[in-house]
Amino acid sequence: MSELPKQPFDDRVLVGFDLADDAGVFRLRDDLALVQTLDFFTPIVDDPFDYGRIAALNSINDVWAMGGTPLTALAITCFPKKGDFSILGEIMRGGLHVLTENSVALLGGHSVDNDQIMFGYSVTGVIDPRKVATNAGARPGDAIILTKPIGTGVISTAIKFAKASADVAADSIATMLTPGRDAAAAMNEFEVRGATDVTGFALMGHAWELARASRVTIEIESSRVPLIEGALDLAAAGMLTSGDKTNREYVGEDIQIADGVNKQMRSLLFDPQTAGGLLIAIAANRAEALLARLRGNYSRAEIIGGAIERGPHSIVVK
Repeated sequence: MSELPKQPFDDRVLVGFDLADDAGVFRLRDDLALVQTLDFFTPIVDDPFDYGRIAALNSINDVWAMGGTPLTALAITCFPKKGDFSILGEIMRGGLHVLTENSVALLGGHSVDNDQIMFGYSVTGVIDPRKVATNAGARPGDAIILTKPIGTGVISTAIKFAKASADVAADSIATMLTPGRDAAAAMNEFEVRGATDVTGFALMGHAWELARASRVTIEIESSRVPLIEGALDLAAAGMLTSGDKTNREYVGEDIQIADGVNKQMRSLLFDPQTAGGLLIAIAANRAEALLARLRGNYSRAEIIGGAIERGPHSIVVK
């Protein structure tokens, strides 16, 4: 999208696509703005109902990451015309279950005949324009909190090859199905203005976007990054997605990782996530209070590092 012609300036566009944020924000009134996002992807679990639920949360999370309230959704799917439509029905039933749980109204959608199944939603929400959390909101001295453990990418790959144990698969699915709703509420309570959610570009890619947009360097303590049980072993077994390579290319040489961080941990840092946690920047003197609030719903939330004045690299992993 960066190659598109520059759009005419519009002061109602509070968040556009220029900083790769989670959702766009468009001001309607001084006290009301729209939050809009779109996301869909191929199946990552065997059960179609779970796939629909995860796809719904993955899309809604982008609105929560901005501090907004999701209201409506449109479904988007690719499905083979000669496929088993009972499977599509289960996918959509799972998605509708999550939408209904979170008071999001499904208004319709669009489908395309395609051999590869894909599913997701466009979601619209609302927010007070004065309370938007963006990936440009981190400041030097902030602590960086991650609300959920990482590792869903390698585990999803292992599930496809029947290499993941039932317990590991269940933990990964439960992690993906933990909504960002309560994290968004906590962000609003603590007046957080810097946040993003961790999805396809992995922890490194989204932290890099946060650092770049905020013009800071983010230091991450690798030993404090929460991991889904079994993810390290599966990374060591080579259960990596194509995103491992593309995410490394995405950030290029702008990330410095200490020699002591082993190969498996590096892979998880670049592992694309689905319906991942929120990455939150907050003043260090308020971080422990926010973390305590978050752990009521996100037991593995952790302070994983902090933001400092901009240095030679956007991300430094220790």
